[in-house]
Amino acid sequence: MNVISTSQASAAATPVRRLLGMLLAVMMSLMLGLAVSAPPALADDNTGASAANGTVATATDNGSGSTQTVIAGPVPNIIVTGYTYGGNTVAAGATFPLNFTFQNKGKVRVENMVVTVDGGENFTIAGGTNTFYFDRLSAGGSLSQEVQMQAVTGAKSGAQGITVSFRYEYVDQDQRGSNNTDIKLSVPVSQPDRFQVNDPQIPETVNSGEETTVTMEYVNKGKGDIANVEATVDGDGIEAVTKTQYLGNVASGASGSIGFAFTPTTTGEVNAKFTVTYEDSDGHPQTKEFPVTLNVQEPPTPVESDAAADATVQEQQGVPWWAYAIVAVAVVLLIVVIVVVRRRRKRKKKASVDEAWDDWEKGADSTSATGESTAGAGAGTAAADGAATTVITPNDDTMDMPAVASVSDMPGTGLSGTSAHDAPNGARRRGR
Repeated sequence: MNVISTSQASAAATPVRRLLGMLLAVMMSLMLGLAVSAPPALADDNTGASAANGTVATATDNGSGSTQTVIAGPVPNIIVTGYTYGGNTVAAGATFPLNFTFQNKGKVRVENMVVTVDGGENFTIAGGTNTFYFDRLSAGGSLSQEVQMQAVTGAKSGAQGITVSFRYEYVDQDQRGSNNTDIKLSVPVSQPDRFQVNDPQIPETVNSGEETTVTMEYVNKGKGDIANVEATVDGDGIEAVTKTQYLGNVASGASGSIGFAFTPTTTGEVNAKFTVTYEDSDGHPQTKEFPVTLNVQEPPTPVESDAAADATVQEQQGVPWWAYAIVAVAVVLLIVVIVVVRRRRKRKKKASVDEAWDDWEKGADSTSATGESTAGAGAGTAAADGAATTVITPNDDTMDMPAVASVSDMPGTGLSGTSAHDAPNGARRRGR
């Protein structure tokens, strides 16, 4: 019974084993097919990625009829790991050493490396060259280089850039490639603070209770502008309507003056302080202080001038006696001048009339020589007849009027009398 049962069980298990064996064979076939087809597809993907990155892929034949692809390594990169420039900032116009260290971050060695330093518009090379050559740099290796540079005098304040360029070659998987890298370094530049403020100009006399003005001249001699300029006056014993003045920005090369107006309230020595604050071209706050000591005096008592005093005395005493004397003398002199002038004019008129009569009488004497007998008879007859000749002699008031004379006809002579009109106008006959 036991033997029969074991034989039956073995016969029943045989088909199951066969089925499991067939399934195992199918699975192994599938796995083998996947293993054969997967490497070419993966190689194709990696080749495309390498091509995209600029790497070179190399294909080889292992003699079994299959092709194998080898992927090139990454491109080696050069970076600057550190640099110094001799301090915190570089003053415009100053020379400084630029020292930088660079490293090969790639997996292969680089060769034929050329390094160039460019300072742009704010830096120049202070002697020497800006180009350097290195034969090789191993993977992960580092090198350092120092360059003497100078910040130009007109450089802008703040951080300014310097460019370091690397150009090199490398060999990877028996293939030569090249690459270049530009790295920018930042160096802070500061313009020197050349904002100059002169000492306060204090007046020679400062009186208590009177307004006093103190001036301060300033000029920006630097290459950069300064900003937010403020001026303040402070001290015990002084009063100011405006203690703080805002002047704003001062451009390079600009100048001007600051005026402080204040009134001392006490006498003696008064301490005051003038303060000027601003921001330099780097934006740093700066302060300039000017302490002064004022010798304040009492205001002087008003003194009346001599001219004002004389005028006041004259107003109180009236007009002085010598003023009347001067007026009287002037009047007398005026009268004398008038009289003298009038007499001279009369003398001149009389002299002119006498000269006219002389000329007229000379003409009359020449005509009387030819008719002397007739004239004698006529004269006798005229005397006998009694017809006298009337002569009108002008007085001083009628000097300018002509003298008039009439002579009646003398009978028996045939001659008529000579009229006074034959004499010069305005003439007066003189007595012989």
